[in-house]
Amino acid sequence: MPRARLLRQRLLTLFLLGLLLLFSPLVLYLEGAGDWLGIPLLYVYLFAVWALIILLAAVIAAWHRD
Repeated sequence: MPRARLLRQRLLTLFLLGLLLLFSPLVLYLEGAGDWLGIPLLYVYLFAVWALIILLAAVIAAWHRD
């Protein structure tokens, strides 16, 4: 399989994973959840998912650059 096609497939999979994590019923559940160190759990979850998506995109891009 050509490397460019594999890269597109992995990035598309990452995009779909991000959609699933950011627009799932779990987000609605966390809306009424408590706090963690004074920060609402919803904010912690959204920031963690956002950071994970960026990290995985960077890893995928760096891995395919070689």
